[in-house]
Amino acid sequence: MSQAIDPATGLPIGAPVVPADPAPRPERIALAGRHVTLAPLDAAAHAALADGAVGPGSEALWQYMPRGPFPDAAAFAAYLDTCAASPDPLFYAILDAQSGAALGHAALMRIDPANRVIEVGNILYTPALQRSPGATEAMRLLAGYVFDTLGYRRYEWKCNALNTPSRIAAGRLGFAFEGIFRQAMIVKGRNRDTAWFSLLDTEWPQVRQAYDRWLAPGNHGPDGGQRLRLSALTAPRIPGETLRRATRADAKVLGALQETAYTPNRALLGVEPLPLLTRPEDLIDAHEVWLLEEGGGLAGALVLDPEPDHLLLWSIAVAPDRQGQGLGARLLAAVEERAKHLDLADLRLYTGEKLARTIGWYARHGWTTERVEARPDRRLVHMTKRVA
Repeated sequence: MSQAIDPATGLPIGAPVVPADPAPRPERIALAGRHVTLAPLDAAAHAALADGAVGPGSEALWQYMPRGPFPDAAAFAAYLDTCAASPDPLFYAILDAQSGAALGHAALMRIDPANRVIEVGNILYTPALQRSPGATEAMRLLAGYVFDTLGYRRYEWKCNALNTPSRIAAGRLGFAFEGIFRQAMIVKGRNRDTAWFSLLDTEWPQVRQAYDRWLAPGNHGPDGGQRLRLSALTAPRIPGETLRRATRADAKVLGALQETAYTPNRALLGVEPLPLLTRPEDLIDAHEVWLLEEGGGLAGALVLDPEPDHLLLWSIAVAPDRQGQGLGARLLAAVEERAKHLDLADLRLYTGEKLARTIGWYARHGWTTERVEARPDRRLVHMTKRVA
C-alpha cells in the first residue's frame, strides 16, 4: 500500500520516527562552557543569586516570569527552594565559569520523553549575564544537551506574546515562530496569550554551528564586541533570494546534486573533486548549506563558511539539467547578499587549477586570482572578491 501524501506539503503523512522509543529524561548534571557553567540549582549554594535578582530595580526581570518579584532575600530563598526541588521544570543555575558566581537560572520543562519533546523556559538573566557571551552559551549548552546527548526531536520556546525581547531572542537563537495560542494561561491574575517557537533535531546542526561560530574567541574583539551577529548566522533564508537553509533531512538530495554537478570535473582534475570527498551529512554539520528549489526539485546549492573577516564560498552546484539558465549567476549573487547580511565585505573561494572554464566564469563575475596553492594531489587557485 502506498503512503498517503499531505496535499498541503507534498510530504508523506506520518513518516516513521527513528528512534521511536522514549528519550532519556534530563538529569541533574553540570554542563561546562568557556564563559559559564550550568549546574543543578541548589538553594543554599546559589543563594547569592539574590544579589542580582532581588531589590529595587529588579522588577523588570520578573515581569513575564510566573513568580516574583520578591520583596527580600528570604522570600527569594524560599522560591529557590521550590525550584531546586522540582523535577519538571528541572532548574539549572547559570554560573560564571571563572568565579563560580550565580548569574541566573534556566529550566528544562514540559518534559515529554515518549514524544522526544522538551521545552526551555524559566530563563532568568541578572544584569551581570544579560547581553554577554555567557548568556548565549548557556542556551548553547542546554540545546546541545537536549539534542546531542539526550536525542530529543523537538525543542520548544514559549513566552508571553507581549514579551518582545523574548520573541526576538527566540529568533536570534534559531527557533522558528509557530503561532499564538490565545488565552493560553492566567499568570499573576492576568491573561497570557502565548507565542510558540520550536527548533527541530534536523535543524539543529546548522543552528549549532551558528552558535559555535558566534561564540568562537575570534568573533569577539578585545572590547567584547561581536563581529558576526548571531541573528544573521541563524537566519533561515538569504535576503532577496528563495534559498533556504538545509537540514539533515536534505542530505540525500544534496548528495545527489553534488554528485551530478561535480562528477564531470573528475576527468579534468585527474582526482576526486574536493566537494565529493565530504559526505553530505558532514557538509550540513560543518558548513552553512543553502538550497535553491525550483521546478519541483533541487536546482542548486551553496556551501559557505562565514569567518569574522571573510565569507568563504566552499562550493557551488547547479543541477546539470538547469545549467545554462543563469542559476549559477543567481547563486553567486546570493553569496554576495549573504556576505552583506553578515556585514562582511571580502569573499574567498578556491578551485582546481585545471578547471580553466570555471576560473574564467568566476573572473567574468568579478573574482580575481590571489594565489595558487600546491597540494600533494592537486593545485588550487585561490580567488577573491570585495563587495560593497
